[in-house]
Amino acid sequence: MAGLLVLVVFILMALTAPLWITENDLSAAAATGPLLAPPSPGYPLGTDQAGRSVLLLLIYGSRPSLAIGVIATVATVVIGAAIGLIAGHYSGAVGNVLMRVTDWFIALPGLPLAISLSVVLGQGAVSITVAIAITSWTGAARLVRAQTLAVEARPFVERARALGAGNTQIMVRHVLPNVMPLILVSSTLTVASAILSETTLTFLGLGNPTDVSWGSMINQAFTQGAITAGAWWYVLPPGLAIVIVVLGFTLVGRAVEAILNPRMAGR
Repeated sequence: MAGLLVLVVFILMALTAPLWITENDLSAAAATGPLLAPPSPGYPLGTDQAGRSVLLLLIYGSRPSLAIGVIATVATVVIGAAIGLIAGHYSGAVGNVLMRVTDWFIALPGLPLAISLSVVLGQGAVSITVAIAITSWTGAARLVRAQTLAVEARPFVERARALGAGNTQIMVRHVLPNVMPLILVSSTLTVASAILSETTLTFLGLGNPTDVSWGSMINQAFTQGAITAGAWWYVLPPGLAIVIVVLGFTLVGRAVEAILNPRMAGR
């Protein structure tokens, strides 16, 4: 419940931000506040190097961070679940080839591969989303494959096959509903890592420089010398926001896993 409360607060904050935060509040050219000023009644979290309110930047920056994290997670889970389901059902040559491809992606270092893809695709949210999805689907694929093998060994699948059910019918009507709880748990836990990956890539300068996100705030604080100047109010809030959101998704994911997995009920 604590994790769910955290996520509800941040999601509502992200959805309502455009209603009361204007373009002038985010524009460095239109800012009128003091430069790198510490927290005060007028600026609860202080200001940045351009005189903008760090609180407003923090609230508006939750939008791209959460959006990219969720969209990349959906793409990651869809790719991983499809490959794992097919590899588990076709356990012969097709499954072996898919698993060798999966092992190849696992062997590659994730962050350098994501950076390379982002550089090739260009700066922006789309390239970061694609890079995260391509480098993060392997875990879901292996989990779904293992669960598919376990489900297809059960008697009801053997009966369906004996009655003439085709491959597509077995996968869609019999295996997928039993694998879906695992996919749901994997998706809630993957969002946290996707947000961290988005923040990392944006901090490295691979995001759109005109967008305000938590990663870009940390990047700007680093490049503008906020740490050297002792402006902790510019660095600490986005970092804490990332930690809190990731913790919220992790808590919700563990709770969903405990609910859907009867073997964890007594723990």
